[in-house]
Amino acid sequence: MEYHQLDIDDKVITVGLAITGSFCTFEKILKVIERLKEYNMKVIPIFSDHAQSMDTRFGKASDFCQKVEELTEAKGIYTIPEAEPIGPKSFLDALVIAPCTGNTLAKLATGITDTTVLMAAKAHLRNEKPLILSISTNDALSMNFKNIGLLMNMKHIFFVPFGQDNYEKKHNSMIACVDVIPDTIIEAMHGRQIQPVIRNYC
Repeated sequence: MEYHQLDIDDKVITVGLAITGSFCTFEKILKVIERLKEYNMKVIPIFSDHAQSMDTRFGKASDFCQKVEELTEAKGIYTIPEAEPIGPKSFLDALVIAPCTGNTLAKLATGITDTTVLMAAKAHLRNEKPLILSISTNDALSMNFKNIGLLMNMKHIFFVPFGQDNYEKKHNSMIACVDVIPDTIIEAMHGRQIQPVIRNYC
């Protein structure tokens, strides 16, 4: 299927991009931001504690946050108090958690709100607008399998299509096909889950 038209009066769509600590996917996330802008979407970055503070072999956290803010041309949301107004002010049309780690999946499924990203998700769902999850977790087919199922059945929550990224060496690992994040947002804003959800890893 091809998904290219938003047809919501051609308005600029404001998308929250909540980034958690699956550091190996960060380079792909920068490319996702560029694509979202091509779709005439305004992107507001939201950083988890780990994404904003942990330096890894993939780079320095401060450098990554700076790159994201430069690409989005928007000040990032870094704290729980900064994320809470997403609810009452209702300034996001959609919220994407990308990457969405297994830790964030599990907490979201059980209603825990103890991070900036989880507060953003809770506040956004209050407005009954789409929350889109772009998973990246080594335990998708083990400890987090039940949480994926729970979230699949919740109103206003949608998934970026995902697949096994290394089924020979990491049997339980699944990662979202981030290239289709823009199309997933478009479908979610129409109240539809993009299909197919489970794919050969892209």
